[in-house]
Amino acid sequence: MLLQSFQLEVVNNHCMPGAQSVNCIARLDQDVGGAIPYLNAVIEGDLFTPDPPSITFRVEGRLISVQARMITVNAVRDEAQGRKIVEWIRREINAAWENRDNIAPRHTQAERPQVVEILKRLPRTNCKKCSAPTCMVFATWMIQGAKDETQCPELSEKGQKALKNYLANFKMAD
Repeated sequence: MLLQSFQLEVVNNHCMPGAQSVNCIARLDQDVGGAIPYLNAVIEGDLFTPDPPSITFRVEGRLISVQARMITVNAVRDEAQGRKIVEWIRREINAAWENRDNIAPRHTQAERPQVVEILKRLPRTNCKKCSAPTCMVFATWMIQGAKDETQCPELSEKGQKALKNYLANFKMAD
């Protein structure tokens, strides 16, 4: 097991002291820098930096960043939720490291669908029937995994198929 322990710190957002969420910083007791390219191959980060190694990705609207000696998670409800997310990442790091002989390390960021390309395939009526204020917001939610093509009431069956075909070109977060 590569990452065995960490110290969790909960930080309030100094720019928005009244915010209803906090950020978590996990200070790692072990260096996980060597595992980051393998983790990047498994998770396919939104941003990968080779030197020093780091990966940043989104899960359920939260930004999560993994560096050699630190994991940061933004917009968590409380320490318990932050700890749960960091524990999940710890398991992912350890699994990627333990399985590294079967994983090709990825030293680049994953290609992601583009909001404008999704928007081109939506009806662009801004009808709000999907609960998004605009089709642009709906497209952004799709990239984040919060919505899919079936949740646009104005999109025809043909349009759904075209959007699904476009998105099939990308590995989307589950």
